[in-house]
Amino acid sequence: MEYRGMKKWRPFATLPEQYIGLQEIIDKQVEVTQPVLTEEQMEQMNFTLIEALHTNKQVYLTYYKRGQFITETGSIQFVDSLGDLFIFIDDVFELKNKMRLSELIDVRLS
Repeated sequence: MEYRGMKKWRPFATLPEQYIGLQEIIDKQVEVTQPVLTEEQMEQMNFTLIEALHTNKQVYLTYYKRGQFITETGSIQFVDSLGDLFIFIDDVFELKNKMRLSELIDVRLS
């Protein structure tokens, strides 16, 4: 029997591309729009961040990222209200996260 460079049949060759496409569709279905907060809500969150910074209290942060609400627990290391940013250290990985105040949905002291 002679080998003539037979091509292997690859029925699942396009599966990764199909999976990525399906995952994008699923992600879009669970996507939510970022709520618009009032001035009062934004001021209250700012005060809570500053209080957490000065008292070294833990906070529950809920923020908006890529169509989803994410809630994390951690501590505030830095707040710049005018520059629309703060630095948050999460409890799980103890990583510094530079975040925009405008991404925040809710902040509560734990």
